[in-house]
Amino acid sequence: MSTAGKVIKCQAAVAWEAGKPLSIEEIEVDPPKAGEVRVKILATGVCHTDSYTLSGKDPEGVFPVVLGHEGGGIVESVGEGVTSVKPGDHVVPLYVPQCNTCKFCMSPKTNLCQKVRVTQGQGVMPDGTRRFRCKGKELYHFMGCSTFSEYTVVLEISLCKVNEAAALDKVCLLGCGVPTGYGAALNTAKVEPGTNCAIFGLGAVGLAVALGCKAAGAKRIIGVDINNDKFEVAKKFGVNEFVNPKDYDKPIQQVLVDLTDGGLD
Repeated sequence: MSTAGKVIKCQAAVAWEAGKPLSIEEIEVDPPKAGEVRVKILATGVCHTDSYTLSGKDPEGVFPVVLGHEGGGIVESVGEGVTSVKPGDHVVPLYVPQCNTCKFCMSPKTNLCQKVRVTQGQGVMPDGTRRFRCKGKELYHFMGCSTFSEYTVVLEISLCKVNEAAALDKVCLLGCGVPTGYGAALNTAKVEPGTNCAIFGLGAVGLAVALGCKAAGAKRIIGVDINNDKFEVAKKFGVNEFVNPKDYDKPIQQVLVDLTDGGLD
């Protein structure tokens, strides 16, 4: 039976208030309006930003809210005017949209689209309304994604269509962690061929940095972490040397200076 145009009841992890654990609840998810897409989320990552907002320290944090912004799913239905995706397409929600019309999208210096930045930061859709309800209360959206729900509603301009052969439990990380690290190496640090690099922390973002350094042609990619168990995995991402600060009795900065004949590039 088609669910298009109907309210869907599903499970979601709801943050009712700051500093409290998430609560698994049955929520109602409205159909998408014009320019919107309803997505069945099949996989989601957990980012430190989710934890940061839940802690109450995020100045843009609003409650109650459905958190999550690293998701992968399948389009369930689309709103009026949506043309870039259709039901059945595999997609990754993006917290930075791409409208291709605002001055930021058109600028060669940045792609930090501002089309819906204000309303997204307020936890609502562009028309000022919300698509989630639970126990008679409206729930806020989070970073335009809200992937801690079995179904979510996002803007068409906030979706990236992906190959159906790609595993959603892996490509969901393309929503945040991977581009954060990869872009840090290529766009921020501007790593060059033959250079020496160090990566502090070999979590998901750190491993993505390693991928970026490798793609840029770095010669030495030194992973710095206090957990030796991460080193074998990091090798697969391009890290070719490892340093555990616990193994030294001097500052890690000095260790790296000594290892690289004067310092990293």
